[in-house]
Order: sequence, then structure tokens, then C-alpha cells
Amino acid sequence: MSEEQIRASIVGDLREWQKVVLVDYDPVWPQLYEREAERIRDALGSGALRIEHTGSTSVPGLAAKPVIDIVLAVVDSSDEDTYVPALEAAGYVLRVREPDWDEHRMFTRPDTRVHVHVFSQGCAEIERMVRFRDWLQANDSDRELYERTKRELAARDWKYVQNYADAKSAVVEEILARARAAR
Repeated sequence: MSEEQIRASIVGDLREWQKVVLVDYDPVWPQLYEREAERIRDALGSGALRIEHTGSTSVPGLAAKPVIDIVLAVVDSSDEDTYVPALEAAGYVLRVREPDWDEHRMFTRPDTRVHVHVFSQGCAEIERMVRFRDWLQANDSDRELYERTKRELAARDWKYVQNYADAKSAVVEEILARARAAR
């Protein structure tokens, strides 16, 4: 993603020159996910069509940035009036708006290291993220490859964390190709 695209998608202040810090897997992460999922369900009720723990904190044994990634499916993620006010009232802060990437929205919380990724129900990105999680949970060699790649990339300096995420894209696609082939 270019700097212009990063700047265009950020809501609020853009944080630069972030060091990516990975930590060993923490068995508390699933509990943190459950707490946040409950907060989201309480805020949105039946408007929360699907809530999934994704990202590296959802894979036992995998080192990760200590940020709980959550995928939230709503009817239409472009219709912010149907979910943004309720999430904000529950303490979440809209940080990313990407209408050109599946109408993705991303929220954080000031009191918890969490990223809530909002997509429309049926969005292919939801299934992609869940497939990646499930494959890493079941496949030791790809989990080890992914962790090795993450550690190598985390040792570098990045202007934006998004640059780190983008640098992982090739290995993520390689792993997903194996996951798709195994179906």
C-alpha cells in the first residue's frame, strides 16, 4: 500500500515509524477475544452477523504482535450509520476506512490492544482470513514458516505498520495456496 493510500484510509492521526514487536503466544489471548466479542455483541445485538478471532493471536503457539484481531460481519459495512455509533458508544474508535478494499473499516479501543475489522456479510476477505487462521492452527510447517517470516520482518524498521503487513503478503498467499489446494 502506498503512503498516499495509507494516509487516505486513516481516520484521525497517522502514526509513523512504529517498531513491530512480536511476543510469544499468550494463552490469555482467547479470553481477551471472548471479552471483546461479548462487548461487540452487546453493542450491536443481531447486527453482529459473525464475529471471528483471526490474526496471529488466534493461533496457539504462534508469536504475534499482542493485538487481538477480530473480524466482524455486518449487513453492509459501507452503511456506517447502522453500526459505527453503537461501536463508538461501546468504546471503540474508528481508525481505518477503506472503501476501495471491500468497504473495510477498522476500530481500536484505547483500553485494549484490539483491531476490529468490519466487512459486509459474505465478503470473500472474511473467508480468506478464517481459512488462513484454520490452516495455521492445523499445519505446523506453515505456522513455523509464517512465524520465521514475521520475525525476520519485525527485525526491520517500518515507517508504518501497514508496510510490515504488506511485506508478509507473499508468504501469506503462498500458505493460502496450499490451504486452498488441500480442500
